Amino acid sequence: MTILLHRKTAVLVQGITGKIGSFHAKEMMDYGTNVVGGVTPGKGGASEHGVPVFDTMKEAVEKTGATASIVFVPPPFAADSIMEAADSGIRTCVAITDGIPAQDMIKVKRYMRRYRAENRMCLIGPNCAGIISPSKALLGIMPGNIYLSGHVGIVGRSGTLGYEAAAQMKELGIGVSTSVGIGGDPINGSSFKDILELFEADPETHAVVMIGEIGGPQEAEAAEYIRDHMKKPVIAYVAGLSAPKGRKMGHAGAIISAFGESASEKVEILREVGVAIAPTPAEIGITAQRVLKAA
Repeated sequence: MTILLHRKTAVLVQGITGKIGSFHAKEMMDYGTNVVGGVTPGKGGASEHGVPVFDTMKEAVEKTGATASIVFVPPPFAADSIMEAADSGIRTCVAITDGIPAQDMIKVKRYMRRYRAENRMCLIGPNCAGIISPSKALLGIMPGNIYLSGHVGIVGRSGTLGYEAAAQMKELGIGVSTSVGIGGDPINGSSFKDILELFEADPETHAVVMIGEIGGPQEAEAAEYIRDHMKKPVIAYVAGLSAPKGRKMGHAGAIISAFGESASEKVEILREVGVAIAPTPAEIGITAQRVLKAA
């Protein structure tokens, strides 16, 4: 999905000198991602894996021309890092950090809406796996070797189920255009609908696999968009069919509190708008294969 990520996308790693940031920066660079620098306050002037480290995002963007960043910053400081990325002119920011307080994310959403309305940054996450365009670039923590390059987009709240879908499709010879993990937190930067819009406009994507789960209205909103706007086929799996109503399960956002938020209700809503449903996680790949053959 060239709208979000391509080979030449210049990337900054926020928190590059920490153990996790440094490790994944090297993984991304080895995959071929164009990492041009990193940001860690107080470490300006140093280098990590051969790229310069800056004290602030504004300086880093001015010096490198970066248009994307990835956040490996501890939860208490991650929201400020995301807002700093938006303020510096970054166009796409992936927030990997898990455990950002919901109140902090409310501040991030308000900041982006109020101050960046005309040129708003696309935020993926937090608590997500990131983005990968196989054979092009990786802006995340997913294992690149399980992705075959092709024309099926993947979008999911669960990173591990996204990996599972990619691995199953690879075994069947089905490639991925781009995979996007939007994260499982109740307040996140991009919704299913946001990413489906990008996939619908992306000429490299011919079909989409969507992986949902219990809790929240995102799948129902996605179904409405699919019904009214999508011409490309959509395959979906919704996790949590056996989850009891009203109980928190897994992700912080996975709490059933209203009609349309249980897995079974989401499955019916999606099926009614023509989405092909994979009945189990083990059948995501073969369901995609069947839909592609029929298209």
